Amino acid sequence: MNPSPQQRITAAALSPAAPSPAALSNPEALRSLNARQARLRKHADYQRVYKAARKQFSTTLAWFAAARETLPSSGAPPAGPRVGLTVGKVLGKAHERNRIKRRLREAVRHHWHELPDGIDLILHPRRAVMEMDFLKLDAEILRIFRQAAARTREGIVRPKPATP
Repeated sequence: MNPSPQQRITAAALSPAAPSPAALSNPEALRSLNARQARLRKHADYQRVYKAARKQFSTTLAWFAAARETLPSSGAPPAGPRVGLTVGKVLGKAHERNRIKRRLREAVRHHWHELPDGIDLILHPRRAVMEMDFLKLDAEILRIFRQAAARTREGIVRPKPATP
């Protein structure tokens, strides 16, 4: 049953347009608010991660992780991690690929806080992701994020020095 125009207006008026002040004072909550925008978008970013990282394998995904370079003006790495998904045509028709991406995005959203700031991660799913139980996929994403975080702490994932 579709809501009437009046119900839609009321629902829109009641939904918060901006985060609450309490959410803004909590850094972890603020970080989770930006999870949707924290994705790799540019081809150059994908290519940089592919060049800087070695392909890592898990049971259902392959992944690449690379640290971002520091910003020349401030000397600090960019805030927040970024995640990119690549689901090629070999994995099925458009509706199948879209389902894989939806499942991955949801699992990433659950565990995004596990990634350290300044890291870029690319996930390459296998076809098995579409049929596997979501709890197993969720656990797999968590394991990959923790591995990427550990590699970052150990210094294995680091930016390449900038060439003049």
